[in-house]
Amino acid sequence: MIEQRLSDSRGLGDHGWLHSRHTFSFANYWDPKQTGFSDLLVINDDQVAGGRGFGAHPHSNMEIISYVLDGALAHKDSMGTGSVIVPGDVQLMSAGSGVTHSEFNHSPQAGVHFLQIWVIPAEKNTAPKYQQVSFAEEDKRGQFRLIISPNGADSSLKIKQDIRIYAGLFNEGEEQTVTLPENRYAYIHVARGSITVNGVSFSEGDGARVRNENELTFSDGHNAEVLLFDLRPVEVNHPTR
Repeated sequence: MIEQRLSDSRGLGDHGWLHSRHTFSFANYWDPKQTGFSDLLVINDDQVAGGRGFGAHPHSNMEIISYVLDGALAHKDSMGTGSVIVPGDVQLMSAGSGVTHSEFNHSPQAGVHFLQIWVIPAEKNTAPKYQQVSFAEEDKRGQFRLIISPNGADSSLKIKQDIRIYAGLFNEGEEQTVTLPENRYAYIHVARGSITVNGVSFSEGDGARVRNENELTFSDGHNAEVLLFDLRPVEVNHPTR
């Protein structure tokens, strides 16, 4: 079953310098039917004006992923990390026992567009850790490339949860059929462009919970960039942040 969630049904946070769409309940947006899916808690689609960003603030016991679509994102944290994240890069910060970080638009003028994704870890109060890897466009062209996994397989970033995240780019005749592992859930997020999945049309910002499907066929893409999450088959209600 593919349970689609259209882009316009997402929560909205518009602060002038920040325009954010929330796939799941976040901050002032609350929907008891949208409190995450399995261990996936947050997908925020953020557009940040030049020179602006999120000042230093703390996190603990959360796996936090930044996936840049356009522009450049400057990161600093209490572990001493300083980096700039650009399209093709994936950042994973394991907050563990506690970390403070900031994320700012690296450009004083041009905007930055990125996804911020939160995953609930399987272990609590572990040592904080920062990872960043760049994935070549050709590795994602017309196919899904593993970018995050629990064991760091295939040079992916290593996350503290039983979740695997794939990124793919699809245009025109490019097509891939993905066989889903038995007894697993999946989540689809179309970061940009449009694509068809098992005959269902998806546009930019659309997503879907997937249960009890053996295969997913991605076809008819138009400049599509897609994230595919392989998740534990658990139904968890996350009532609070």
